[in-house]
Amino acid sequence: EYQLKEHLYNWREDVRPRVIGKFDEAGEWAHPRGRWLLPATADFSVAQIARVIAGRIARFHTSDMIRTRLAILDAKDVVLGKAVATPPRPAWYCSGCPHNTSTKVPEGSLALAGIGCHVMATAIYPEHNKTTTHMGGEGAPWLGQAWFSKRPHVFANLGDGTYYHSGSMAIRAAVAAGVNITYKILYNDAVAMTGGQPVDGPISVPRIAQQVAAEGVTRIALVAEDPGRWKDRSGLPGDGAGMKFTLHHRDAMDEVQRELRTFEGVSVLIYDQVCAAEKRRRRKKGDFPAIAQRVFINELVCEGCGDCGEQSNCTSLQPAPSDYGLKRRVDQSSCNADHSCIKGFCPSFVSVDGVQPRKAKPVAALADVSIDLPEPPALPLDQIHNILITGIGGTGVITIGALIGMAAHLEGKGVSVLDMTGMSQKNGSVTSHVRIAADNAQLKAQRIPTGEADLVLGCDMLTAGAPDAISKMRPGRTYALVNTHEQPTGHFAQDADWQFPADQVRALIEESVARQADFLDATKLATRLMGDAIAANLFLLGFAFQKGTVPLGAAALLRAIEINGVAVKANQTAFRWGRQAAVDLAAVARAAAPAQAVTVVKRTSDAAQVADRVAFLTAYQDAAYAARYADFVARVQQAESGHGGKGELARAVASNLFKLMAYKDEYEVARLYTDGRFHARLAEAFEGKAKLSFHLAPPIFGKRDAQGQPVKQKFGAWMLPAFRVLAALRRLRGTPLDVFGRTAERRMERQLVVDYRADVEALLQRMNAEGFERIRDTALAIARLPEQIRGFGHVKEANVAASAVRREKLLRELVAPVGAVVGAVVAA
Repeated sequence: EYQLKEHLYNWREDVRPRVIGKFDEAGEWAHPRGRWLLPATADFSVAQIARVIAGRIARFHTSDMIRTRLAILDAKDVVLGKAVATPPRPAWYCSGCPHNTSTKVPEGSLALAGIGCHVMATAIYPEHNKTTTHMGGEGAPWLGQAWFSKRPHVFANLGDGTYYHSGSMAIRAAVAAGVNITYKILYNDAVAMTGGQPVDGPISVPRIAQQVAAEGVTRIALVAEDPGRWKDRSGLPGDGAGMKFTLHHRDAMDEVQRELRTFEGVSVLIYDQVCAAEKRRRRKKGDFPAIAQRVFINELVCEGCGDCGEQSNCTSLQPAPSDYGLKRRVDQSSCNADHSCIKGFCPSFVSVDGVQPRKAKPVAALADVSIDLPEPPALPLDQIHNILITGIGGTGVITIGALIGMAAHLEGKGVSVLDMTGMSQKNGSVTSHVRIAADNAQLKAQRIPTGEADLVLGCDMLTAGAPDAISKMRPGRTYALVNTHEQPTGHFAQDADWQFPADQVRALIEESVARQADFLDATKLATRLMGDAIAANLFLLGFAFQKGTVPLGAAALLRAIEINGVAVKANQTAFRWGRQAAVDLAAVARAAAPAQAVTVVKRTSDAAQVADRVAFLTAYQDAAYAARYADFVARVQQAESGHGGKGELARAVASNLFKLMAYKDEYEVARLYTDGRFHARLAEAFEGKAKLSFHLAPPIFGKRDAQGQPVKQKFGAWMLPAFRVLAALRRLRGTPLDVFGRTAERRMERQLVVDYRADVEALLQRMNAEGFERIRDTALAIARLPEQIRGFGHVKEANVAASAVRREKLLRELVAPVGAVVGAVVAA
């Protein structure tokens, strides 16, 4: 546009045409260049451009066709307003990625990014990672900013591939400028962002260290996942002549960075850890050692505090719903054995040697389910047939689009396949726009226009409910097939309370397609049928095909799978299972899990939940202890019922008083490791002879780090007999013989029970004076305060402190006159 205007600028005014593009006609004093028509940021959608074109045409001509199309776009805007609430699925570091550790900086420091996977740290750790720059310019903005900033130092992230390309020149410039900066060079042995290619040239940790030393860097630290590789320091710089070189384990990363940020001048930290995705690829090829040690979480001990995610940022930490709250589990199928999660201050983590994850055994054969598979009706291609495939990067979403494209090619049809990935190949949202026509001449654009998807194949529910996917749906035209498996986003690693909004997203999709949709847990079915969750997408494709929403023949699709050449028989079988599920889902479900073919889900009654907790507290301490719990809950139930309540307050008190009374001290942790349930779950997860190690922070003789926080230590299987002894001594709890009960943490936990009972007593008194409805919201908020008190040690102390602030505010609201509370809210 600008080139065209430049070309026309010197034409005579009476013949020089107006050029309309980014802006409309100029002339108004407030808009000398004209108003924006198409924004300069982000990319354009078909709908954006269509509206601009319609607006230009409307200056001279209008038609029913244009008005109808604009009405569709306007109606879609209403639904898209709801889709904005769907949580995004951003790109995220892989499980065990070195960047989960390498891009963290000490409190009070900042890091700058450049080109590479570490640029994602600006979104994942935004409070500490700022700005990006071009390749070879890593840290360069600081060269000018340093002289005008009160900040004495910054870190700059730099990948090994970028370092070899041009990043070394940025270090040279920083040395010449004399600024205080630490370059963190990640040596991950691969160009990871674009698929794991080797670096374009000879490069190694010793070469990098020697080169930066030759450039004038006098302080170099090597931090490694396995420092033993470098214990002989072969090829590495030596100390002396103004040079200081040190070697550290990655557990000392924070301490090393704190020291380097006080160094005057340019320092370099080389972080040596192989890319997690590369480890996985190489293990499959036999080029990397198999995982020798697995991590397992005892969910009975887990408090769901999320500190393991805070420490590791690992996507293999998955939610584990239970009767006692949301816990954590390790997804063994995706775990890359980084073990950083063990740093979470929690005694629920166990290292397990000598085992392999127990894989689901596939069902016997397709012949076990005799379902007649009629050919679906042929779809006429009198217009372009649009298929939008949505899912998570790295799960085979793009493969489905490629298979459909190849099948269309085999049948001589016109087809275009546009994959939208970017960095989202790393756990983020990916989409594939597949357009099929009678011939290629009909295909004018690769993207599916607004409201013109015929099939939305939602391999992931969140991405199927995202604004981009919702914009392609139209009632009366679109059929949606959605996998209901609830895979959390990367944010779950950082947010202990993150919840999958299944009901919200499902309702949005149903509204967008006028209920022309099917929802099924394809991941669970495919795993049980095929023994591998990766079969879920082919299962969905088979289901959609049998529903008559894919304008291709079964023979072409099966041939495309064969041409792809990867797990041909398994993929063809998954496709067939999907077809059968579309004909008789119940029969396929029976084949997947015969013992669970008929499942009746009943809501546990309030009385049953209280009885369960009474039994738990009896085993926890004794019958008298449990009776104090039951009597108090009964009082609340009676009081609430007398004021017309519906049991909300009693349920909240029953859950939260139990939580506080069943605090996990040393006796309880020991009991939860030795009552049989832990070993039963361990046997369900692994096969082989397990050798266990426990990661604990004993309160009496535990170690502490530089910040004064307790540090976990590793203990062998001999802890199990010790646990049995401790569990047998649990009735000493609270007596003068309870040596653990004298610690500040145990005294705090006992006081929390006393305070909570007192707060509920105050609620009951206020209820008698005001009635339940007038204090309902405040009362429930007070009753539910302990939900946020989770974790162990300093993690729990921080949560208690935050809860105390909230408690004081709520108690003031409780005792204040109703009018005063309303006035305070209005004033705020």
